[in-house]
Amino acid sequence: MSDKIAPDSTVVIVGAGLGGIRVAENLRSGGHEGPVVMIGAEPHPPYDRPPLSKKVLTDAIGRVDLKPDEFFGDSTIDLRTGEHVDAVDPAGKTVTVSRADGSTYEQSYDALVIATGLAPREFPGAGGVDGVFTLRTIDDAERLRVAIGGAKAAVVIGAGFIGCEVAASLHSMGLSVTLVEPAPTPLAQAVGTEIGALVTRQHLEKGVTVRAGTGVDEIVAQDGRVTGVKLSDGEVVPADIVVVGIGSTPIVDFLDGSGVELASREVGGGVACNEVGRTNADGVYALGDMANWRDHGGAQRRAEHWNHTVEQAAIVAAALLGTDNAVVPAVPYFWSDQYDLKIQVLGWPKADDDVHIVDDDGHKWLAYFSRDGMLTAVAGAGKVGAVMKTRPKLVTPTPIADVLPD
Repeated sequence: MSDKIAPDSTVVIVGAGLGGIRVAENLRSGGHEGPVVMIGAEPHPPYDRPPLSKKVLTDAIGRVDLKPDEFFGDSTIDLRTGEHVDAVDPAGKTVTVSRADGSTYEQSYDALVIATGLAPREFPGAGGVDGVFTLRTIDDAERLRVAIGGAKAAVVIGAGFIGCEVAASLHSMGLSVTLVEPAPTPLAQAVGTEIGALVTRQHLEKGVTVRAGTGVDEIVAQDGRVTGVKLSDGEVVPADIVVVGIGSTPIVDFLDGSGVELASREVGGGVACNEVGRTNADGVYALGDMANWRDHGGAQRRAEHWNHTVEQAAIVAAALLGTDNAVVPAVPYFWSDQYDLKIQVLGWPKADDDVHIVDDDGHKWLAYFSRDGMLTAVAGAGKVGAVMKTRPKLVTPTPIADVLPD
């Protein structure tokens, strides 16, 4: 089945973030002349999210817009911010949209691209407690930055990439920080405990307290304001600020009743897509954090990384333009800036892979991952060149013995 749309087709993009704006940009640069409508729930134009836990939080640099204001007019992209898609009707090829004033309208489409991203999980029972934050939007970051001004101690619940970055940022701003993670180490789920131990080391060296292998039973509050966090071992860690980073869930509630197929939780949830982002519904595509794509090996995967979203946006746009064979999936890549180090991961690591630490000077490090004797990924901290030069060996299946030092 061809994905190619007519040159005058109306493309509606639900989600005004990185994925949405890259699809719109690629459609226009690829010659699509029909209407392109982008609908975003936030009141802001598309902006970059990675700086939120770093520069935006620590330096008050403000929103990092992905495009200047004039881009939308020059490209004739109809950007509608502060509007929420409530329902999708693939049979009628319409979406129901609600405005901030409570009014609603129907928007028709020829092709629909869903790029709504994720919603952070909240800690049970912490809703409405002053001083408890999640970090997903620019408004979240600004509220947290204001609160930091009067705080002395912070607890970060969850030591994934966002949690580790927030802990580093809060420490750099002079707060006493405790990082709590139920897994044996930070980042254990993403890259395993051996790499997690190296990440733990850098946080400890900076003076952050890391409580790994420990859960959180309760966020303690008095008069509606947080005062601490009760750990699973009974200890109460005092805190003026608590940042919750316990994962996120795909924003798909508006698809209820639409017939658009969702992927199972076992493969990561989100919207089920083929290898070019097409869903089971005619003319409906999905990409980014909330999309679960079939890879070229036939497996369904959902990834939450910046580069992954950019690549998928190019693939979806190429499919709609009828040039889907022109885009070849790259080797997955993501990074995390913590303190003075850039942690990079290139490839397909699994927590149970064999890990080979080939360089470690006590601060910077480089490691290879392997499975069944084959190289699967490389990770490093402060080793930008060494990580990136490994890319060709991940494009072509390579025995781990061929890359390990003698």
